[in-house]
Parts: sequence; C-alpha cells; structure tokens
Amino acid sequence: MTEQLPDQQYDDPQALCRMLEQRVAFILDEARRQGASACEVAVSQNTGLSVGVRQGEVETVELNRDQGFGITLYLDQRKGSASTSDTSDEAIRSTVEAALAIARNTSPDPCSGLADAELMARDLVDLDLYHPWQLDAEAAIERALACEAAALAIDPRLSSDSANISSQQGCRVYGNSHGFIGSSLGSRHSASAVLIVSTEEGKQRDYWYTVDRRADRLMGSEALGRKAAERTLARVGAKPVKTARVPVLFAADQAAGLLGHLIGSISGGAVYRQSTFLLDAMGSQVFPEWVSIDERPHLPQALGSSAFDGDGLATREQAFINAGTLQSWVLSTYSGRRLKLPSTANAGGVHNLHISSNAGDLQALLQEMGTGLLVTELMGQGINGVTGDYSRGAGGFWVENGVISHPVREVTIAGNLREMFGNLRCVGSDIERRGNYLTGSWLVDGMTVGGA
Repeated sequence: MTEQLPDQQYDDPQALCRMLEQRVAFILDEARRQGASACEVAVSQNTGLSVGVRQGEVETVELNRDQGFGITLYLDQRKGSASTSDTSDEAIRSTVEAALAIARNTSPDPCSGLADAELMARDLVDLDLYHPWQLDAEAAIERALACEAAALAIDPRLSSDSANISSQQGCRVYGNSHGFIGSSLGSRHSASAVLIVSTEEGKQRDYWYTVDRRADRLMGSEALGRKAAERTLARVGAKPVKTARVPVLFAADQAAGLLGHLIGSISGGAVYRQSTFLLDAMGSQVFPEWVSIDERPHLPQALGSSAFDGDGLATREQAFINAGTLQSWVLSTYSGRRLKLPSTANAGGVHNLHISSNAGDLQALLQEMGTGLLVTELMGQGINGVTGDYSRGAGGFWVENGVISHPVREVTIAGNLREMFGNLRCVGSDIERRGNYLTGSWLVDGMTVGGA
C-alpha cells in the first residue's frame, strides 16, 4: 500500500480519485481490523489559486492544496469521529485508534449508524461537474486588474476595496463498510469586485460577483467591473424612509436567503429538536397554491448538483412544497430515524432547490409592486428559527408607482417568516443561478419597513 499520495497524482484528476478511493478502502479495512462494527469515511482534496488586487496593486496571491479525511467509527450504537490530513498508513492507523477511543467513551445512541445497505447508491450518474481552468497567477492578476480598471474608469469618485479571481477544483470521496465508495470531481471558478464611492454625504459600498463550474461562462472582467461600479454609484443620495407597512421586493440573490430559511425550518434536526416555527405545518398550506419548491440534484454542471448524499444514498428529484403545501421534511439517515421516517437523501443539505415562478423579470415585478421597497442587500442575522420572527437591516431602493425613486439608508425590514411565505405574491423569472438555491426575485406583501 502506498503510504503517501505522490505529487504526480495531483496532475491527473482521475488518478487522484482512484488513489483517494484506495485510501478510503484501506481506512475501512483498518477500522474493521481494529474492531469497529461499522465505519464511514469522507475525504476531499482541493487545489486552487486565488488572487486579489486593490487600487492597482497586488494584495494577495494564494495557492492552496487542501486535503482531509473525516473518519467516523461505530461500536454498535456508540460513535466516535476523528480526522487527519496525513495519508500515510501510520497516520491513518493512529486516527482510527483515536476514533475508536472516543466511541468507547460515548453513550449509545439508538439512531446512530450507517444507512441501510440496500439503500446505498448504485449507478452514479456523471453530472459533468469538473471543468478545470488552466489559469496561472500572472493571468489571474491581469484579469483582476482589468476588472478593477474598468470599474474605476466609470467615475472618479470610485475607489476599489478589492477585485478577486479564484479557481478551485478537486475530488471528494465517501465510502462506508457496506462496500459503497463513491467519488466525484468538481470545479468552481469565481470573480468579484467591491467598490466604494465617496461623496460629500459620506461613503457607500457595493459589489458584484460571478461564479460557475466553467470559466468560459463567467462574466467578462470588464463587464463585471462596470456592473459593480454601476451598483455602487446607484447608492449615491441614499435617504431614510418613514416607517410603513408596504410590499417588499427581494432581488433574486437576496431571495435565495429566504429559501435557505425555509430549508432550515424543515430540516430534520430542527424538527426533532422541536425548534422550528413550522413544527405543526406538515400537510398544511405554507405558501400560496401556485408555489412549488423542489430539489433537482442531477442538473448537469450546476453548482449544487450531486449524485449521492453524505450518507451514500442516491439523490433524487423531489418536492418539499407542492401547490403551496408542505410535503416533506429534509432528512438525513440520522434525523429520519429520530423522527421514525425514511431519509430523503439530504445528508449534507439540499441540491439545486428550485421554486416555481409566476411573474416576469425584475422590471415587471417593480411595476407589480407599485410602491414599496426593493431590497438588494441584507445585513445582520435577526431571524428566530423557533418563532419565525424576522428583522434585518436592509439596503436597496424606494419605489414609487413602479419606478425606482431613490436609494435608502438606515432601514430595517421586519415580519414573520410564516406570514412572509403565505404573503408571497410573485416570484420572478430572473432566476439566480450562482448557488444552490434557484429562485427569481420575491415580492412579499405586508412587511414593516422601519426608517426615520
């Protein structure tokens, strides 16, 4: 057995995956040899490059090669976990010993253990997630500088907080003592620009970013810089607003966070701990009837795609909300056992969560709203998962008769998530695809906007 991953393995991604799979198999054998009744191993190895520039100067150049093995062992219903970044046989044996020592000193948990063997994923689909970018530091710096220069050329009042380029790629492997070993190659590339505009009224800050598995689908450097500059300049002249109860339009990238709050509230952990405002909502109306929210884990090249979950179960398309009604909790093997329900293959989270749309683009939603607040930034973490109470600082624009009137400052928006879900009037066609939540902008009626 090879004791260390040779450097040349990193240059051949398929060879790297095979080597990591062999290491996982070795760990499973070693756990069995040391007396574990069951074992599961998760390993990831990522390499990448990140650069950052500011005001025409290079601030950071980072090359990373990260690797880690997470080993979880079971002694019947007692569980112990340990991790290592060292791939040598000796380090692995020591880590297995450490996990076993922990397991011997933990209390039994009747819900612990691997998912049932017959539920393991079988034929893993290739989702085309790996698209490496042959980008060296010099080329990355050139792109970041071009992005910043394009932004600063828009207006002399602008200064740069940062412009960044990042390219990451790697392999993840999960295996367990049922004999399942699954691996997946993936890539993720991104660019961003953060700008500051200075006026007599003070300073305002905004940003934009682009992210994709394929570098050729990223927004061009100059276009990204101009977009970030335009967003920042649009904040000039921000005014407070009077406290009022009005519709609030969450731009698509901010609406994605509302989907995240939904998933948090219907996750198995929140349910079995009875710490969610949707505890009594199964089978009842949570959203208007036109709303469906489903998981699409097998979308080719999508950022949230995965063929198997963190327990080794095959992912699948499924609806959590259908015709506005809550259909299912989001369950791992463990949380499912706590609730006496089967896993929904969501150990580690959901994959490409999608919400139905019933409206046009952002401009159409502004016309639909009439008068209210367009939110383009949210600040703070004022969400109570038990009650659903929601209160956050917000940045954006006041809208009159469907037309943006002026940017806002010192604004707080407040409501209750259950009421917000029920008062969802529209979801736009401007779908945000830069993450795991696929949603258009949300128009929510009857929120309190607090100002001067």
